[in-house]
Amino acid sequence: MKLSELRKTGHPKTLLSSFLYFDISFMIWVMLGALGVFISQEFGLTPAQKGFIVAIPTLAGSFFRIVLGILTDRIGPKKTATIGMLVSMIPLIWGFLAGKSLPELYAIGILLGVAGASFSVALPMTSRWYPPHLQGLAMGIAGAGNSGTLIATLFGPRLAVHFGWHSVMGFALIPLVIVFILFTVLAKNAPSQPKPEPIANYFNVFKFKDTWFFCLLYGVTFGGFVGLASFLSIFFVDEYQLTSVQAGDFVTLCVAAGSFFRPVGGFIADRIGGVKLLSTLFIIAAICMMGVSLLPALGLVIALLFIGMMCLGMGNGAVFQLVPQRFQKEIGMVTGIVGAAGGIGGFFLPNILGTLKQVTGTYSSGFLTFSFIGLAAFGILMIANLSWKKHWNTKGDAVKI
Repeated sequence: MKLSELRKTGHPKTLLSSFLYFDISFMIWVMLGALGVFISQEFGLTPAQKGFIVAIPTLAGSFFRIVLGILTDRIGPKKTATIGMLVSMIPLIWGFLAGKSLPELYAIGILLGVAGASFSVALPMTSRWYPPHLQGLAMGIAGAGNSGTLIATLFGPRLAVHFGWHSVMGFALIPLVIVFILFTVLAKNAPSQPKPEPIANYFNVFKFKDTWFFCLLYGVTFGGFVGLASFLSIFFVDEYQLTSVQAGDFVTLCVAAGSFFRPVGGFIADRIGGVKLLSTLFIIAAICMMGVSLLPALGLVIALLFIGMMCLGMGNGAVFQLVPQRFQKEIGMVTGIVGAAGGIGGFFLPNILGTLKQVTGTYSSGFLTFSFIGLAAFGILMIANLSWKKHWNTKGDAVKI
């Protein structure tokens, strides 16, 4: 497989547009996490409240991913993305001009979930342009838009130190408007866009056990990635007494591993199979989180988180090398559902870390729990693979599971 095939067999401008849309949306989605230290200081939040406030956009994104997934199949991804970006401007304006109370923050967090739902649009838009043997790489590139977290964690704390966290919400409108214009000009729906069906038909995918398998697996890979991305700034400040800017820099480093290796995960999955790659990644990620639970020296914990988040990022690419092989016609809805499961995982992880910290007095218990969850995901993958080997039809293209 050559990278040049992406240009010859698909639509590079749409691939770029999908990446940019997902990238800027992801930046907006994790904004509260990147600014969590400043927000928690202003409102005097407890550890459990810290975990909850940064997790609200993630949970809201889970709901909106299903909504946008249905819209993607019914009105097309380009119109859906346009609506999503326009709605995403609302919480940024609200946070910039107001956001003076916790109820307001909750509402802002819920609306930020619309940006997180961009996943349900960007990946189906890309998937429909490319053949099965390029799905892992193409969707990995589009999915690498989760690198938008880097922008939030790298620049958010720095700007907040000088201008305040409210102003950072306003600054985020600038790149969003730029991407909105580029997307409108460059993106194009694929010819394979399915005809709209009755809304009830889209929920038939819940009848397939493979849907649930993918939800569980993605709930760990993506949920782990976005959950850590949202909470690590607070963890570094609380546990290692770093400044907010230092914490943001280290989070950026760890997030970079997961973001930039997502396409690598898709590429390798195309070559050796998503199941084989995922099984290795779950084991390594679990070992890394177990190491973090020991709360070692800062240098070692960063190395462990870097490797662990790299595995989670590659796992995201591997899962979505498998999804289009099983669900092509319903890819929009399935992407929304699986993406929603990832968001739910991302909601629970910060809450687990924050709540267990408050109950036990240490972050060790939370990271140890996540390690066990990674091992459980490995077991679920092995069970799912027994079914996939018997029932999947992958003839025609050299597709590997």
